[in-house]
Parts: sequence; structure tokens; C-alpha cells
Amino acid sequence: MVFARTAGTRFLPDVAGADSIAVRSAATSTQAATTAPSPTEPPDEEDSMARMSFMEHLEELRKRLLLAIGGIGVAFFLCLFFSDELWDVVFGPAKAALIALKVVPPTLKLISPMDTFQIFWMKVPILFAIFLSSPWVLYQVWAFIAPGLYKKERRMAAPFVLSSAGLFILGGCFAYFIAFRYGLEFLLGLGIGKGVDPSVNVNEYYDLFVDVMLGVGIVFEIPVLLFLLTLIHVASPAFLVRHSRYAILAIVTLAAIITPTGDVFNLALFATPMIILFYVGIFASYILVLKRENRRFPWGTFFKWLGIVLTVLVVLAWLVAKYYGYHFVAHWPIFVR
Repeated sequence: MVFARTAGTRFLPDVAGADSIAVRSAATSTQAATTAPSPTEPPDEEDSMARMSFMEHLEELRKRLLLAIGGIGVAFFLCLFFSDELWDVVFGPAKAALIALKVVPPTLKLISPMDTFQIFWMKVPILFAIFLSSPWVLYQVWAFIAPGLYKKERRMAAPFVLSSAGLFILGGCFAYFIAFRYGLEFLLGLGIGKGVDPSVNVNEYYDLFVDVMLGVGIVFEIPVLLFLLTLIHVASPAFLVRHSRYAILAIVTLAAIITPTGDVFNLALFATPMIILFYVGIFASYILVLKRENRRFPWGTFFKWLGIVLTVLVVLAWLVAKYYGYHFVAHWPIFVR
């Protein structure tokens, strides 16, 4: 309140002047608040983030689950038309292992009359439908978490879907052509010459096949998982490197559960790619952090050292092949003597 003094009178309050000053002060404060940028978050990015209530999140989750299941269902009906050909693919590792062990004829044993119907017309198509529809399913995962990301982060939908689906399929291929095939031959060969007939139940064989294929395929998603944790600010490359010894212990434990054999060689065969993928995920997270901080990765130096390492490995392989009689073959273990 402002007081005005008049001649021969006491101090009187100038109410009109006080109101005008208060109005001007409030207008100035409002203008400053609207024009000043937020010191913590960019307004344009914050406004671009979708805001959803808890029930809306549940409804979105329900929608994405139904779409993912629908995609798997469509792929399942497509796979039904090729059930015989798909079973030949599933039977391939068992056939190769039995032939390598000189078991003639290479066949699986049927215990229950319903096993063939369930496996040929239900389980096998479902397994291949999961791999076939994996890009669609992983896109639904991205679509569910995308509203909580900034606009520039939502542009990574295509790289996320392609990389995650590619790693899942790559994990299935690694399990099919290397890990499961070699491990099965090792297991069946343990009883050869000891009075044990390597007769395999078709149902148990398929269960083991599914466990290894899906298990390794999911484990190959480690880089994508680490990238997502960094994207939503749950983890950082420094945190992952600092606690990498615990991650390696968990990976070896998981590999011991997934691997069909209990020997050290097969354990290393499963665990080594997982550990490599873990550090690939850390590298991808580091690239993301550099991009957030508007810094560039020294790709020139990286490719130079990568070329040096590959050259050294090629020279070592050539020396081993020349002086120790090793050579490459078109099947596992690829480099044999």
C-alpha cells in the first residue's frame, strides 16, 4: 500500500496507485514466467510426451497384448500349411547327431499315440509362429513404452524392432546350428559302446529343442535390454561396467541352466556369446549417452583397432592351420584338425 501526503492533512492511503502497481507487478511476473525457459526440462520435449492415467496404461497394455497374440495366431495358421516341412527342420539336429553316431536308422521313439498330433499340428507351428511374428510382437512392446519417451527417442522404433527381432532370430539360429546340434550329439554319444541304445522319446526331444531355442533366443536380447534400461534412465554404461562381474556370474548361471549338457565345454559354448552380447549392449548404451550429450564417438579409431584385431586373428588362424594341420569345414566345430 502506498501513502500520499497532502497539505494540512495526515498521510492517506493511495488505493488506486497501489492497485495499479500490483497489477503491473503481477503482469510482469506472469510474462516472465511464461517467457523464461524451464531450467530442468525442455518444454517442447516435455509437451511431446504422452500423459496417461493408470487405467489408460492398463488399457494400452491390454490392447498391445491382444495385438501381439493376434499376430502370433495369424503366423500359427500360416505355419499349419507347412507342418511337415517344419517338423523336418526340428528333426534335423537329431537326425544329424544319430547319423554321426552311426545309429541306423536315425529315428525317434513314440511313446504316447497323442504325441505326434500335439507336436506336428500344435507345438511345432506355435514355435515357428513365435519366431515368424517376433518383429510384430516386439513392435507392440515398443508401442507400449513409446508414449513415455521424448519425440526424438520415439524415432528409434524401426532400429529397435529390427535389432531386437534380428537378435532373437540370430539366437535361434545359433542354438539350432551350433549349440543344440553339438550338445545333442555329445549327450547321445555318452552311452555309445557302454550297452546303452540311444533311443530318444519324441516328446522329450521336442521339449529340449524348445527350451534351448527359446532360451538362447531370449538371451540374445541382452543388448536390447541394456539399451532400453539406459534409454529410460534406469541404468548407465558406467553402472553396467562397474557391476559387470555380477552380470557375468548371472550369465554363467543362466548358461548352466539352458545348456543341455553339464560339461565345461558346452557351458563355455553357451556363456561366451552371452558375455560378448552383454558388452555389446554396454557399447550401444554408451553410444546413446554420447548422443544425448551431443558428443561423437571416434569411429575412425574404433574401426582402425577393429581391423588390427581381425588381422591378428586371421594371421593366428593361418599359423595354426599351417603348422598344426587345422582346417575349416562346413559344420561344427568349423575349425578342426
